[in-house]
Amino acid sequence: MHSSNTRRSAIVVGGGIGGLAAALALARADVRVLLLEQAPQIGEIGAGIQLGPNAFTALDALGAGEAARNRAVFTDSLTLMDATNAKPVVRIETGERFRERFGNPYGVIHRADIHLSILEAVKDNPLIQFRTDTQIKSLEQNDQGVTVIDQHGERYSADAVIGCDGVKSAVRAALIGDEPRVTGHVVYRAVVDVDNMPEDLRINAPVVWAGPHCHLVHYPLRGGRQYNLVVTFHSRGQEVWGVRDGSKEEVLSYFEGVHALPRQMLDRPTSWKRWATADRDPVEQWSFGRATILGDAAHPMTQYMAQGACQALEDAVTLGVAVKAADGDFVEAFKRYEAARIPRTARVLYSAREMGRIYHAKGVDRLVRNALWVGRTQDQFYDSLQWLYGWSAANCLETGAV
Repeated sequence: MHSSNTRRSAIVVGGGIGGLAAALALARADVRVLLLEQAPQIGEIGAGIQLGPNAFTALDALGAGEAARNRAVFTDSLTLMDATNAKPVVRIETGERFRERFGNPYGVIHRADIHLSILEAVKDNPLIQFRTDTQIKSLEQNDQGVTVIDQHGERYSADAVIGCDGVKSAVRAALIGDEPRVTGHVVYRAVVDVDNMPEDLRINAPVVWAGPHCHLVHYPLRGGRQYNLVVTFHSRGQEVWGVRDGSKEEVLSYFEGVHALPRQMLDRPTSWKRWATADRDPVEQWSFGRATILGDAAHPMTQYMAQGACQALEDAVTLGVAVKAADGDFVEAFKRYEAARIPRTARVLYSAREMGRIYHAKGVDRLVRNALWVGRTQDQFYDSLQWLYGWSAANCLETGAV
């Protein structure tokens, strides 16, 4: 590895979960990092997210696992309900046997809390510097290094750049130039205090209520003091990717055929945030010379597998391992990184699309869905999830480990 006098340098564009994790992984590989964030301060918006065992495995590799566990709620199960008749479809237990199988728990956490857990480790690392209010507009590179240019024309140079700047990534635009695919699925998210949550729905699990062209999700946050509510529906209109305030009236108009038990949740939030979602068809190349992309910039996916943040964390760990394995040769490291990550994240992305179709089934499709898992044992469920939750930092560069 290089001495401090010849230490490699990298620019990370974006200070979200993926960007912070990438900066930390690179610093742990003895790379000096400049993290550029377009917002006035490093922070996170949103509500709750789910963390599978693979996410905790990645967080452990980054040195942030304990902090995340201290802020997470560990669930008893993953439950799928039929929102039309309020009958159970499947329940996967996530207790002791699940943890033994995958080496980590299944947790739910506020997005700001997981972001903070990584940010604390980043701030403790002397190799990472921040610059906020910096929106990257373009990128240049040659055999010696990479330069990014911000909204004021200021230039920042390093040996490599990693774009962690989300669905509308400027780095991806410079490297690939494709457009995101607007799905037409709209997601409303809200957080309510436990006292405002219906007593019969205060369940220590992510519970999915699957309905025709819609579904609802709820799970506890922050020690059970709050609950995260998520509702998704197929929009009647033409959507444009983005986030804005939502309206209760719109939500209610899409859930008229849903059973009263889950439907009562829709009256609880005092405000909603509305996301028009997007993903992208997988591509065969993320890395071009000394530049690559990570997280939503590389593989934006719908939320149906609850793996968006989890895959960004895996990306970051794999990137750091690749840089170490290539002894700081970023061009070679990025080739190894994308060779491992492109097939795996594509599998997760395709699985998320299919899971969205299954959740939103109606008519005969709904009957088929409700019969899919009848009679399956817990061990059989765990076997089917091994490819996803069995990921580890030790085998993350193996291209067959998808």
